[in-house]
Amino acid sequence: MTNKKKIQVAILMGSGSDWPVVREAVSVLEEFAVAHEVHVLSAHRTPEKTAAFARAAAARGIRVIIAAAGRAAHLAGVVASHTTLPVIGVPLGEGPSDGMDALLATVQMPGGIPVATTAVGRAGAVNAAVLAVEILALNDAALRRKLTLYRRRLREKVQRADAEIRSQLLQDRKG
Repeated sequence: MTNKKKIQVAILMGSGSDWPVVREAVSVLEEFAVAHEVHVLSAHRTPEKTAAFARAAAARGIRVIIAAAGRAAHLAGVVASHTTLPVIGVPLGEGPSDGMDALLATVQMPGGIPVATTAVGRAGAVNAAVLAVEILALNDAALRRKLTLYRRRLREKVQRADAEIRSQLLQDRKG
């Protein structure tokens, strides 16, 4: 999950089973040609390795960390406690609460240790990657242009869907 450009975003997931959702963030970063890496690290099962990763990330050139986890979802908070880099948490929907426990664990951080938190699941993974690109674009005009085009494509997709639905409704009324 790396390319030859300098890695700017690290994506962490608490378990290998999180990959189907995390893949969405990877796809967005690839669309924007943002160099990234992906790791499975656990706040509970590999706490020392997770802390060491977070402490060393800035020195390695990482500029944003995305941390996806379900259930207790402490990964983003633990990472944020060991770095001053922006950390974006993606709560994952699993278990009996369908992601509410992960959402609350990710968003309810103590003052002074922020974690930007996105939606639960796939939409959250996409939004985490877009937010990471927005952060990087603060100092990168080319990325800002790509974001403008990305938003235009989203707008055009909605406009096409609107036209298709309105056309279908018109046909249904005639038929």
